[in-house]
Amino acid sequence: MTRRPALALAAALGLSALLAGCAVPAPQSTSEPTAPVGPRVPLTELVVADDPRSLTGPSTALIADAAIEPVTDDPAQTLPTTVVSRDLDGDREVVVDDTSRILPLDIAGSIAATVFALGFGDQVVGRDISTTFPEAEGLPVVTSGGHAINSEAVLALRPSIVITDGTVGPTDVVLQLRDAGVTVVYVDAEPGLAAPSELARQVAAALGASEAGELLAAQLEQQIADVVAAIESIRPEAPEDRVRILFLYLRGASGIYYLFGEESGADELIEALGGIDVAGEIGWTGLRPMTDEALIAADPDLILVMTGGLESVGGVDGLLAEKPAVGLTRAGEARRFVDMADGEVLSFGPRTPAVLDALARAIYAPGE
Repeated sequence: MTRRPALALAAALGLSALLAGCAVPAPQSTSEPTAPVGPRVPLTELVVADDPRSLTGPSTALIADAAIEPVTDDPAQTLPTTVVSRDLDGDREVVVDDTSRILPLDIAGSIAATVFALGFGDQVVGRDISTTFPEAEGLPVVTSGGHAINSEAVLALRPSIVITDGTVGPTDVVLQLRDAGVTVVYVDAEPGLAAPSELARQVAAALGASEAGELLAAQLEQQIADVVAAIESIRPEAPEDRVRILFLYLRGASGIYYLFGEESGADELIEALGGIDVAGEIGWTGLRPMTDEALIAADPDLILVMTGGLESVGGVDGLLAEKPAVGLTRAGEARRFVDMADGEVLSFGPRTPAVLDALARAIYAPGE
């Protein structure tokens, strides 16, 4: 069974499979929340470039407001409840009878964001290092820089339920928590724009709050649809004029350079941004090590990266020096890179509408 990555954080076929199957270090997300930016005009009122493919220079996509607004302040609950936990060893029925001390854990912070968005933020007792939105700031961190769970730190918090998706581990530690009597529920939402609403329903079910889950799912579906519609109004009409985008995963210290293709979650993100996913165009599926030939064949106008990943290779200059083939692409020649915080860009949760909005601004109207 596949697991959500992200960092998607994020992207389930993607990063989590990469981490588990290829021993690739997880993204190093900052434990500090992204600094909010000032008020912004709506996307539809942006002054965008006539030819976004011709823009030059790097840009950073910043979310305007990282706060998580609950869909309800008093979610109705029915406990005990029985849910299907999509465990690594197969589906398993789990009885949840206590949600007073919730510990959400995943590689992108999406589960925690979902718990807060459902209205259960006051019951969360700890966080992973990718949970960086303001409401969770004061919570103790129970994962290390490599997203490894510290079992002693978890047990010290006395969680009544742990909700995870298999993207943090090791698995043995999670099983130890279960053996110690902690209720553990696995959720599993495939990466992409449908993931936020699916995650809302699954997490809400684990908390005995299906009504709140449906409310949040509907809200997120509408918000995402609204942002995508706004992006469609500012992107070029003709397909040949649209920005050709490639998602590149970097970890310089480990010498890791991966292209994210179809079914990684990055493809849906790029398409929602009105761009052309050039990795998919050349038949790149999932996550695969970057080759010079594939990169040059893709020839993107813009390369999308995680902020921490770009920093790990010494920024744009370091990347071009380390991988000369990048400089042979249109993006490399124009130094056209858009970076976004590791725990946000592929998080596919309640922050997805804001992620799309921020990326669209960086792609079509950098500096606005």
